[in-house]
Amino acid sequence: MSKQNIVKGINEATQFLGKTWPLYSFVTSNPLVGYEKLPFVEAIKKAEKLFGSKGLPEAKVFKRALENGDIDREILSVLLKEHQITEGIEETLLQMEQVRLKTVSNNNHDVDRITTKWLSVFMDEGVSEWQMPYRNKGFYKAWKKLAIHDIELKGTSTTKIPETSIEVLDEVLSDYKQEDYVKIFTHHLAALPGWTGYIKYRTEENSKWHKKYPITLEDYLAVRLWIAKSLNGEILPKEDKIEANTLVFKLQYVWLKAWEQSWQNKFIENFSIKSSKNEGITPEAQMVFCIDTRSEVIRRHIEACGNYETFGYAGFFGIAMDYEDMHNGIIKKSCPPIVPSAYKVSETSLEGKSDKVKKYKRRNDNIKFGNYFFKRMKNMLPSSFGYVEGSGPFYGISLLARTLFPSYSYGIKKSQLQNHESICQPNLKSVNNTLSLDDKVAIVKSAFDLMGWENFAPLVLFVGHGSHTTNNPFGSSLDCGACAASPGRHNARMLAKLANMKEVREVLVNDYEIKIPENTVFIGAEHNTTTDEILIFDAEVPSEHKHLLDGLKSNLLKAQQTATQERLGTAKNSISTANKKATNWSETRPEWGLANNAGFVIGQRELTKKSNLNGRCFLHSYNWKLDKEGKALQGIMQGAMVVTQWINNHYYFSAVDSQVFGGGTKITHNVTGNYGVVQGNGGDLKRGLPLQSLYKSDDEIYHQPLRLSVFIEAPLERVSEIIEKNESIKQLLDNEWIYLMVIDVLDENKIKCYQKKFEWKLVENKKDILSDVKKVELQVEMVERL
Repeated sequence: MSKQNIVKGINEATQFLGKTWPLYSFVTSNPLVGYEKLPFVEAIKKAEKLFGSKGLPEAKVFKRALENGDIDREILSVLLKEHQITEGIEETLLQMEQVRLKTVSNNNHDVDRITTKWLSVFMDEGVSEWQMPYRNKGFYKAWKKLAIHDIELKGTSTTKIPETSIEVLDEVLSDYKQEDYVKIFTHHLAALPGWTGYIKYRTEENSKWHKKYPITLEDYLAVRLWIAKSLNGEILPKEDKIEANTLVFKLQYVWLKAWEQSWQNKFIENFSIKSSKNEGITPEAQMVFCIDTRSEVIRRHIEACGNYETFGYAGFFGIAMDYEDMHNGIIKKSCPPIVPSAYKVSETSLEGKSDKVKKYKRRNDNIKFGNYFFKRMKNMLPSSFGYVEGSGPFYGISLLARTLFPSYSYGIKKSQLQNHESICQPNLKSVNNTLSLDDKVAIVKSAFDLMGWENFAPLVLFVGHGSHTTNNPFGSSLDCGACAASPGRHNARMLAKLANMKEVREVLVNDYEIKIPENTVFIGAEHNTTTDEILIFDAEVPSEHKHLLDGLKSNLLKAQQTATQERLGTAKNSISTANKKATNWSETRPEWGLANNAGFVIGQRELTKKSNLNGRCFLHSYNWKLDKEGKALQGIMQGAMVVTQWINNHYYFSAVDSQVFGGGTKITHNVTGNYGVVQGNGGDLKRGLPLQSLYKSDDEIYHQPLRLSVFIEAPLERVSEIIEKNESIKQLLDNEWIYLMVIDVLDENKIKCYQKKFEWKLVENKKDILSDVKKVELQVEMVERL
């Protein structure tokens, strides 16, 4: 019976735990995803007690926001009074500055240190030449065989250690009450949330490394608790890690809400409620970008260059697929992490290009062998010293070239790795290798439905996005989150190929009355978010479109120049500056990524086309008139809205507590096992973004930690019906993980803000978005009870 309670206790304790994504697929997600069923204030309060974390911005962050005018003093004063706080703005700021959180020292430091030592050697993913023995037997069994050699675990013998992990837990917990099991498990899982989050990732994603070298949270707890018992460490936690000041917490939360309301009020002023669309004028080209905030900038500059129309759509372009990389044969997920992959995409040669494909593959094989050979030379004991001595001059020259001429060095490397898109085409298969015409049509039609497409230009580009950086462990975090931190080029090319198929177009027009003109050609492309270059995969574009394509490429170059000038704040040499930032191996901040994200607009482009949103907003195209049953909007809210909330909270928590939720500073990062980083020579795996991705300097923050504000252009009744049918969406709203405002198109485009339990409040002026006194008082009472 005790063992059953142990398993039940582990399952309950792991509910709070989020996943730690590996560096090569670094997906941004809410670190408190396990607490999303709780109100935001309650969740961060629990996290403070469990992790010793901070869940709200510090006083210095609020002070700078106030000085910069980001917090409206009038709004803040109103909210302070509504919370029955009699002190003024300056007095409350001083109170927040003077009070410091009281932390409790780590009573299990040695337990943490020894546990991470064993985890790091077992979970290595190809870095170490000398691997831990017995790994194929699983973490617990491998540790059991080797623990006798650990001099820090005195008195340990293989005969003393039980055969299975569950038996270890049963033995260690025999002195404790069953009602304490969950508390014990939760405490020890939370002691190293980065490592335990990565174990959860490997287990639930059933990664190739987990299949080969299995490890479970039960194994982890067994090893950790045995180590704790051997060192006379703390099994049952005696006290909370942190003691928060209730008054300061209340003040911080009021200031946060005032900041969020101030931003919302300013943002609403950007909306152009009256349509400015030029009816009847067909654009020369249409471009579909990812909803990513970085797309907002380049879309504005492209639209300013000519008769072009842009759309926003989740960057995996509706194809839930895995992609087999032709360069290295690795298969990676290329769709949102919450979506199971239904398809696999690989590369096949274009007609008449098979010889070039063979040559490309031979070249890659030679490069891979060369890299493997040099790695072995560096790491093998007999050759390592001689190799280092002999290759010193070569590496010295290479180091100097990469430092002084980063762009030139990258050019040589790029020429060696020829892009295969000009000689290959993507090939789509379902997971069971059968793909019907209906499946292909469904993918294309879904894209058109979600974006509310009404007419087609001669050129239609699906523009995925990726980033280019050098010497950056967190590089994948800058790629497409909708593609599981992979570039979106493969999905873009695949959708273009499907939309060009004659048989697909025939079904669209015959069954759904979607007529695509014969002269319309779909093209895949990729937006490099570091340099704002747009690469077009035009190998199969008909010659009669050449003049349009040449004109588009010329204008895209102009857009790149003006977009980089805006982003980098420089009028001269902006493109070359961006290229240097992308290729400089010492660059700590090649680009800002999605930093400063705050809003998500679901509606037609005309709403925001005339406004500069400063790259702070996700933009998803939606035409409510064409979505008669609301299915498209429901898909956007269930998918893209949830994912953007993950991104927003990942940035929020990484900013408010860089050490616990973020990545700390890059200066002392050490890559471990190919999958993560630690600070210095050990400790917990970092599970969030590094300081340099969020701060201008150690003291000045760049990302404004605000919760996501969603704006939907649609009938209010339609939005309400979707919320009522989706409990998970309702929880996010009622628990204030996100804010929702609807531009009610059937009621004179009035903006209405969701309150709670399907109540909506008309936004009449800048005080009305979040000034519901009763709602706030309930939240404060809840915090005080905790």
